[in-house]
Amino acid sequence: MTPAITAIEVPPSSRISRELQGADFFDSYEMPFAHDGRSALDIYLKFIARTPSWVNFLMATRNRVVGVFGLKNLGHLGALNQAKESSAYRVGDRVGIFSLLSISDDEIILGDADKHLDVKVSICKLVREDRQSVAVTTVVHIHNLLGRIYMLFVAPVHRLIVPAVLARARQAMPSARCLPSALGMRTRRDGWARYAPVWISRCSSRTRSKSPSS
Repeated sequence: MTPAITAIEVPPSSRISRELQGADFFDSYEMPFAHDGRSALDIYLKFIARTPSWVNFLMATRNRVVGVFGLKNLGHLGALNQAKESSAYRVGDRVGIFSLLSISDDEIILGDADKHLDVKVSICKLVREDRQSVAVTTVVHIHNLLGRIYMLFVAPVHRLIVPAVLARARQAMPSARCLPSALGMRTRRDGWARYAPVWISRCSSRTRSKSPSS
């Protein structure tokens, strides 16, 4: 886990905190991240589109194994309709492996449920002393023995996957400022040098410890 991503208490201001009563599993991770006017759904879509390939491999393995026991094949975490704008999503729509349960500018709650367990995930924008960040919270309610056995194996992997997805997304975001190119041309915030020849490389994303990245 990178130093910028930390395990925290579930934010009390988040709507998903209301789901904690009776929960069998929950955790929350926070990452400094400049919101830049993006909604919680915008941020989630950007994050999940950069899911590491090894995470999708684990999901594929999970789907093959749990099918034997009657659990759902959820597909890949980053399986999104790339042509669909965030503004087109509505409550009840499928977003990757989850359904959209609740949506606002500051927080979305996604989830999936069956007879074995009920999983909810929140992506919540936070502001702490003028520092912007994003919190990802997971809450699980287990319904039966098979659900408990499933979580014995999934919980440790989950604690690796969430920070890994956050770290990958953070590294992929362009830095707030880009250095001049080799030909003295300033590059844009989207990472490409303006009017530069094709061999000018993209700006590298830098992790900043004192200010959030975007």
